[in-house]
Amino acid sequence: MSDTSKKPNTGIFFALGGGIVLSVNDLAIKALSGTYALHQVILLRAIISLAIVLGVIWVSGGGFRQLLTKRPLDHLFRVCIVMCSNVTYFVGLSLMPLADAVATAFVAPLFVTLMSALILREQVGPRRWAAVAVGMLGVVIMTRPGAGIIQPAAILVLISAFCYASSHMMTRRMRGTESAMTLNFFVQIGFIIVSLSFGFIGGDGHLAQAPGSTWEFLFRPWHTPPMADWWAFLATGVAVGVGGLMMSQAYRTTEAALVAPFEYIGMPMAIFWGVVVFGTVPDHIAWVGIALICGAGLYTLWRETVRKKKDLDVAAPSGDI
Repeated sequence: MSDTSKKPNTGIFFALGGGIVLSVNDLAIKALSGTYALHQVILLRAIISLAIVLGVIWVSGGGFRQLLTKRPLDHLFRVCIVMCSNVTYFVGLSLMPLADAVATAFVAPLFVTLMSALILREQVGPRRWAAVAVGMLGVVIMTRPGAGIIQPAAILVLISAFCYASSHMMTRRMRGTESAMTLNFFVQIGFIIVSLSFGFIGGDGHLAQAPGSTWEFLFRPWHTPPMADWWAFLATGVAVGVGGLMMSQAYRTTEAALVAPFEYIGMPMAIFWGVVVFGTVPDHIAWVGIALICGAGLYTLWRETVRKKKDLDVAAPSGDI
């Protein structure tokens, strides 16, 4: 038995801690979304996160040699997917209640199931297909057809979840040669390059949209943040840097099927932050959507655990405990 399977509590601790820390990122982005341009927020967040990653690399035994890669094109493609996921999610988050946006984003495990069947040709049984259908029903409820601004915002978060699941597919392809540090490093570099480029193109505000429009958060002009707002910029940078590393450690030390359900700590945290900071409580329609999406996602993860256990039992030699 491997060391990682002997210490599942370590992975669970890091997953819970990482989920709680990463929830602060959503809180901070939501707080900044009424005043700043998204690309300015992402730039400052990426600089802070990159500093944390480089600091961890500096004190680690591997040093900066672990950043060398033979797969630059794969990193480029993955960065584009992650960037698309971030932009669509945060624009949607700026328009939706925090808990609604987080719940809709939790449809990602269902997209992973779909992609596993369609792209990786993995076997998906009728129970997991049923869970996907239930989760998609929850998505329809969360999009609230005919409810004005909520509908396009929820669709943006849905696109983000699809991109997030796609990035997981890329990570599966790259994990044999690329470390978590390398994957994190190139994502932050990509964020910095794209945000700076966007700032040069539209940072003066000539692309600004009308207040209340879907893309207002993305096209605002840049301006220097006052000291009163720096807590949010620091919070989002530290949350992504520390939370991302905690999640990487969780998946490195413990089986993914055991760790993944604990990421759903983000849902009660989103409800908590929404109530305490923004004074928003999910309505009865949102609760139904939250229950369907999170329930389907957790069931899918549980079925994945059962399936892997059966595969191991079948593959184990006779008499092996």
